[in-house]
Amino acid sequence: MQRYAIILRGHQPDQLTLDDLAVHANVHPELVSQFVDFGLITPIEHNEKELLFDAAAVPRLRTIIRLRRSLCINLAGISVVLDLLDKITAVQRENEALRKRTYLVDK
Repeated sequence: MQRYAIILRGHQPDQLTLDDLAVHANVHPELVSQFVDFGLITPIEHNEKELLFDAAAVPRLRTIIRLRRSLCINLAGISVVLDLLDKITAVQRENEALRKRTYLVDK
């Protein structure tokens, strides 16, 4: 698997344009636009000239691409998978916070 360095551009150092995001995931910008239209990726800013994305959109876009190419999941299915992954991540963070709190109380 070929890896690319993430080069951040835009109005602020932590923002990517739609074209930059597409380059980092090795997909066409129009495909990224379709994912935005479907609600799989949400821009952090939408002005008249361009869409801007948080750098965290790069791994999310790569996950979407992997789900489409490797598992042949359609966009509706990808939406469900992403929602479940987001919920799992939230539960893991909450679990870790509870472990830390319990650890501090037991000390």
